[in-house]
Amino acid sequence: MRATRFLSAGARGGGTATFLLPLLMVSVMPSLSATPQGDPAMSFALSSTAFEQGQYIPKKHTGEGADLSPALQWVNPPSGTKSFALICDDPDAPVGTWVHWVIFNIPGEAEGLPEGVPPDKELKGGARQGVNDFRKIGYGGPMPPRSSVHRYFFKLYALDNPLILNPGVKKADLLKAMEKHILGQAELMGLYKR
Repeated sequence: MRATRFLSAGARGGGTATFLLPLLMVSVMPSLSATPQGDPAMSFALSSTAFEQGQYIPKKHTGEGADLSPALQWVNPPSGTKSFALICDDPDAPVGTWVHWVIFNIPGEAEGLPEGVPPDKELKGGARQGVNDFRKIGYGGPMPPRSSVHRYFFKLYALDNPLILNPGVKKADLLKAMEKHILGQAELMGLYKR
């Protein structure tokens, strides 16, 4: 076991301040690949204890449940990472890609986000949240039209610096601010059907 740093959160909607908290958990095994020299190289990877890649997102993380953001963990960010940004969106929405979460300036030493990040504009430790397409700050879980399976992409960006952006920004603002600052990207996709 190893100490893992998370951006910790209080109860959703409670406005509780957040802080970096060491937690003990089983190490996440990263994927391995071989370099041309034959040395193993570990890749930047994003995972969740709530669901696996390509599997269904539990109801408690959706608009039909408690609407809690899922716990996320990442390993092997690129060297020089100073902050992280995360976007969750649904490209299968009838009106076009629907944004479910925008969060940025997650500290570069963080190794994950806990379940239930509160909908606060600013989180202790420096992270800030933007507006989703429900016109709310923070995470808004899956709530697709009935009878259709939608894909939800959690995209984590490793950046060379924190971003000079105010909380409450939209996805487009974040993408523009990240240009020329992205060192690497990791992705996790989950499914949901009502």
